[in-house]
Amino acid sequence: MSQTLQIVIALFPGVTHLDFTGPHQVLCRLPGAKVTVASLAGGEIEADGLVFARLPKLSDIEACDVLIVPGGFGTTQAMGDPEFIAEIRRLADGARYVCSVCTGSLVLAAAGLLKGKRAACHWAWRDQLALFGAVPDAARVARDGRYITGGGVTAGIDFALTLIAELAGEAVAQGIQLAVEYAPAPPFNAGRPETAPAEVLERITAIYGKGMEERVAAAKAAAGVL
Repeated sequence: MSQTLQIVIALFPGVTHLDFTGPHQVLCRLPGAKVTVASLAGGEIEADGLVFARLPKLSDIEACDVLIVPGGFGTTQAMGDPEFIAEIRRLADGARYVCSVCTGSLVLAAAGLLKGKRAACHWAWRDQLALFGAVPDAARVARDGRYITGGGVTAGIDFALTLIAELAGEAVAQGIQLAVEYAPAPPFNAGRPETAPAEVLERITAIYGKGMEERVAAAKAAAGVL
């Protein structure tokens, strides 16, 4: 790449850190790329007990080539934050690729960016994409034009490698995959609702269900604004 590729990852309070640290670890190895992690207010963001500091403000970033929005339980509030949504729309407007990981696709949808588009999301909240006119996709990584979206949490690494292959070719993506020794071999086949034991699926679904009513209400409210 002859020019620096500007990649921006937009954070919000309550973000899941692996949603962005996974892709960041991969994307920061892409030659010619600059990865900037920013938030609405700048400064510090706490994510699952880790504090990420010295973040720039999204408003201070003029433009980017790639915009990535991670997910997390804070998505409920992020969807309804007009200032955050406005920054997402602004940066997405000039980006070559608009991307997400996990429930970050709900933020993109709340910004009015995924109407009629196929998009991935965490399995527990995927159906809420339809509230915004998006097409829920169960794929690990979904691609629809300039929109590339990843499924839940760990799918962010698959997403990042897919994006790198798009930007720089498969050989570069494969080299980075080898460099980080990304060769998943999970000890259990419980990573998808289709393969998890029934009792495990029931227990985790019940845990997520405790905040589901609030999340659905937030999604409906955000969809109503569009």
